[in-house]
Amino acid sequence: MSTVPTAETNIYTRRESQVRSYCRSFPVSFARAEGATLTDADGNAYIDFLAGCSSLNYGHNDPDMKAALLDHLQRDGIAHALDMHTEEKAAFLDAFEHHILRPRGMDHRVMMTGPTGTNAVEAAIKLARKVTGRRNVIAFTNGFHGMTLGALALTGNAGKRAGGGVSLPDVTHLPYENSLGEEVDTLDLIETMLSNPSSGIESPAAFVVELVQGEGGLNAASCEWVQGIARIAREQGALLIVDDIQAGMGRTGSFFSFDHMGVEPDMVTLAKSLSGFGLPFACVLVRPEHDIWKPAEHNGTFRGNTHAFVTAKVALEKFWADDTLRNQIALKSQVLEERLHNIAARIEGARIKGRGMMRGVDVGNGELAGQICAECFRRGLIIETSGAHDEVVKVLAPLTIPMEQFREGLDILEQAVETLVPFGMAAE
Repeated sequence: MSTVPTAETNIYTRRESQVRSYCRSFPVSFARAEGATLTDADGNAYIDFLAGCSSLNYGHNDPDMKAALLDHLQRDGIAHALDMHTEEKAAFLDAFEHHILRPRGMDHRVMMTGPTGTNAVEAAIKLARKVTGRRNVIAFTNGFHGMTLGALALTGNAGKRAGGGVSLPDVTHLPYENSLGEEVDTLDLIETMLSNPSSGIESPAAFVVELVQGEGGLNAASCEWVQGIARIAREQGALLIVDDIQAGMGRTGSFFSFDHMGVEPDMVTLAKSLSGFGLPFACVLVRPEHDIWKPAEHNGTFRGNTHAFVTAKVALEKFWADDTLRNQIALKSQVLEERLHNIAARIEGARIKGRGMMRGVDVGNGELAGQICAECFRRGLIIETSGAHDEVVKVLAPLTIPMEQFREGLDILEQAVETLVPFGMAAE
């Protein structure tokens, strides 16, 4: 196994900030990537069940996207254009309209933001406050929406919030579905609090919600709860913003996590796998009546990314022109659920969480989850944790991973659990 150099010669230790994180869990130097396989500098191969934290839903270096990007570069195609018109932007928008928006009857405009998910969230809440003339935004327990101050105010994690170093105002955090136990109807609680003029909660500009909470522990909202939140938002005169940055682009089974739920958000934030190739690209989908910006009222030097337009267009045409990928996701989701049930059955109190190809096992505590991930890495599988206490072992394999390799990765995960969990801890 490849190892990083000693502290005396390690450029990362010597020069890179202490804030680095993933490299501490995977202390090798990676050199190549293809599909669902990462290869280190010594030639050791690893199955990738992290996929750039769902930024690589279509795997590493998809050959068709790579070919299109190389062609664009070789003919001196535009690299940076601010928000000016380019053939590549027009082609992406045409493909997005044809394959994603029109089939769903969505008339949303596409607002290009800065290159990451937190930029999209910042733009969305800023616009919601402008549209409604209100300041307060409703977010939910265990939600994660980004690390810049506006998005951080929506985020529940105490450690991440503390890093802001300032107060994070104008957000009310309300309980997500089942966050207070299955016996508590959080929808009824939310409705009661917001309808009470003495609850102390200011009228909201928007509700911001992930339908599967990626960093919060793979909590998945039911269709009934999502429809209830949409109804309450409407009754409150607030906008519904769905954060699909991690749960979108096929991760939960279809392009959007809200597909087939009977709701149409006022705004949708997208990033991560939007480019299809792991390139920085984020946007906000906005219903036309809410698109009230003045020119340049919100902007950013890297809004849009011409290289990402090139690869994103290929991704849309290759994977969303028919139901082939959706059917593959459904089959792999079934395999994943069955295998995770087997793994969870070995650990007392463990349970599976999530939806589609965004699933994991809550093993009860962060120490065990971390040990499982470390043992997986030792065996050649890259996988990480999530949740308030890092207690969930989270599977984010590329959606396009070959079934044989997918099963091999799940074998490694199961073997790691068998190695670490004594038979005495097995569930009844």
